[in-house]
Amino acid sequence: MIIQLDMQSDLPIYSQLVNQIIEGIANGELQLGEALPSVRNLAADIGVNLHTVNKAYTLLKQDGYIQVHRQKGVVVNPDGMPDLTDDFLKKQHSEFRPIIAEAICRGMSKEQLSEVLAQMYDDVKDGHNKE
Repeated sequence: MIIQLDMQSDLPIYSQLVNQIIEGIANGELQLGEALPSVRNLAADIGVNLHTVNKAYTLLKQDGYIQVHRQKGVVVNPDGMPDLTDDFLKKQHSEFRPIIAEAICRGMSKEQLSEVLAQMYDDVKDGHNKE
């Protein structure tokens, strides 16, 4: 999996890393049980501080996307992905609401927004580029 970070982004590097690993799992680029690089190796490979990678891995572990084994190292959770919970739905609601509000202010119709969302869903699931 190729990690691409935008060092000029307002989004923290650890968040970008979390998002890209989750996207890699979603599109099948990363399989359940697949090993990920160690904190040290990934930090060196992408040129960031190891604490940044450690924070990303900690968040991914807390959310159930990865497991850390003493012998196997860091792996995509072989038991499957986290369930759809009320907390996750609340988080999505709070993150989507300002995006929807801005779309309305800019004159985007509900249908246009639905089309964009559907296309992005397909792009992520099929592993297509973000742009």
